[in-house]
Amino acid sequence: MTSRKKRRSCLQSLKPEEIEVMLRKAGLQPTAQRIAICRYVFCEADHPTAEDVKRWADKHLPKISLATVYNTLSALAKAGLLLELKLSHSDCVVYDVNTERHFHFLDEKTGKLFDVGEEELGLELKLKGGLKARAIEVLIRGTSK
Repeated sequence: MTSRKKRRSCLQSLKPEEIEVMLRKAGLQPTAQRIAICRYVFCEADHPTAEDVKRWADKHLPKISLATVYNTLSALAKAGLLLELKLSHSDCVVYDVNTERHFHFLDEKTGKLFDVGEEELGLELKLKGGLKARAIEVLIRGTSK
């Protein structure tokens, strides 16, 4: 399964100033709350939900509402910095920092999601009748060792 180690290692060293630049380039105001949420989502979290982010925020930020968390995650997704995933195994939206085309493997024992690269799946799409795909979402279910 594809690892996010490469992306994570470069993001582990993200400084608040770098996050601020990233947000500005995406057309977003770099508030203190957005910078803190970005630091967590991009550097520490792994496919978090808004509720996961809120639990983290409650421990690390002074008073932040769930609405602020949702609004921040939604803004990051609209700006193309995160993917918003509605997967069939959960009622919650999951956020993914890997914005490149990829799929997901769900470990049914732990509930953990793993990224699966296109090259690992071997999927070939042959649409007829003028159909054009905008996105392909694949959730593979199983267990990891």
